[in-house]
Amino acid sequence: MVMTRRQFLGVSAASMAAAVTGCATNPVTGRRQLMFVSESGEVDTDRQWAPHQFSSNYGAVQDPKLNAYLSQIGNDMAAVTHRPGMPYNFRVLNMVEVNAYTFPGGSMGFARGLMIQLEDEAQLAAVMGHELGHVNARHSSQSQTTAILTQLAVAAAAAYVEHKKGGDAAILTAGLGGIGANLLLSRYSRQNEREADALGMDYLVRSNYNPEGMVGVMDVFRNLFTHKPGAVELLFATHPMSDERYATAVKRVKEQYPDSGNLPRHRDRYMDHTAGLRRIKGAIEDMQKAQDMMNGGKLAEAQPILKQALTKAPDDYAGLVLMSKCCLGLKQHAEAERYAQQAKAVYPEEAQAVFVSGQTRLAAGRFSAALVDFEAYDKTLPGNPNTVFFQGFCHEKMGHRQQAAEAYGKYHAASPGGEHSALVQSRLVSWGYMAPPAPPAAQ
Repeated sequence: MVMTRRQFLGVSAASMAAAVTGCATNPVTGRRQLMFVSESGEVDTDRQWAPHQFSSNYGAVQDPKLNAYLSQIGNDMAAVTHRPGMPYNFRVLNMVEVNAYTFPGGSMGFARGLMIQLEDEAQLAAVMGHELGHVNARHSSQSQTTAILTQLAVAAAAAYVEHKKGGDAAILTAGLGGIGANLLLSRYSRQNEREADALGMDYLVRSNYNPEGMVGVMDVFRNLFTHKPGAVELLFATHPMSDERYATAVKRVKEQYPDSGNLPRHRDRYMDHTAGLRRIKGAIEDMQKAQDMMNGGKLAEAQPILKQALTKAPDDYAGLVLMSKCCLGLKQHAEAERYAQQAKAVYPEEAQAVFVSGQTRLAAGRFSAALVDFEAYDKTLPGNPNTVFFQGFCHEKMGHRQQAAEAYGKYHAASPGGEHSALVQSRLVSWGYMAPPAPPAAQ
């Protein structure tokens, strides 16, 4: 669901005001530094926005044993870091790209697309150590000191646009392949990455893993960039990669950890726990390819690849949601709704299919059914004013002016400069709920 930068400014200003601090001691370096986000602010950011991001990445995999395995590794490693008391949590996500990320308070997601590329537990622990490095060095908070009020956004399932000449409004899908674009995530500098690499290798060895795991995972990323650049595009956008980082890891192993070569890598244990994912590796890679095409607007070309993926994994939640979005973009409304309903049945606890279902029903003119979905979505993932906007839009289309005005009023209060502000103000003014805006002052 789209939340523009202006909207995020509006809804997050109050919570951020409580989080603002001044100088703080960096837990890794021990130095004082300017920090506009307190530790409690980091935790609050996680609680408020991590659920939106995880849902945009299709939620956690429905494999309790795999998530427990990841959590055990994460918690064991977190215990040897500089900030062991943070409320860390770890989950494998249905996301099909190769990526891993963390929020500033320690909420971490590891994509299926990443898990099927790694070769052993030491490589997974290397990725984990790197993300723990970002949390412990407070890189996200450094970035969010400026970026949290200008770059954060809830990933989109669709966007509202008006007809070109100001007639009736229409709900049109937009950026269907880019849903889950991870705009809530920090973009780290190369210096941040270097520091996280060093911390990650240190945590890796402290946790009794072979430091070659870090070298191996960087080699995996380099090879993927050469042969499947679309799969790691997001990873490289949020975590700048370079041959220099790989070379530094090789050098660091030789110079700083020369006696650690006999530490375990636990390949068999990793393969056992990821066997379920690797059984559908072909389907996940098909979804990667299709999503890349959708990102480029090639919906018709993506559709048969998604069908192929669903032949291999018929009940895959991400595959079903992606297919629903693809059909919606191709204006195949009945098919789009069918796939959305399948996704809801497969994973009833996860919210994204509910919103996509609302979009399919909205596109088909079934406003009452769409409203049910948007209200359900808002209960599961509250806090996005666009959900309220779509509820108001449904009420308007159903002739419920009072309910539409109430919803539009809530949207305007939460997001006065938001994406839908012009339409909302126009409706509220024409219906007599708002005074016309003052004309611009004469120059």
